[in-house]
Amino acid sequence: MIKFCCHTHVDIAMEEIIDECEVAPVVELLTENDKLSTSCSYCEETPIYKVSNE
Repeated sequence: MIKFCCHTHVDIAMEEIIDECEVAPVVELLTENDKLSTSCSYCEETPIYKVSNE
């Protein structure tokens, strides 16, 4: 599971990974090269974090 999120919603993404996958989430800061044209999984902001169970 991978969630892209803004600073405001990183906590929610981490909680979802913990609840659904029962593992500690991996939080990575997106670099300029990683910037996506998609928006945050929870709002319209530009994502700055990738939160995953990998």
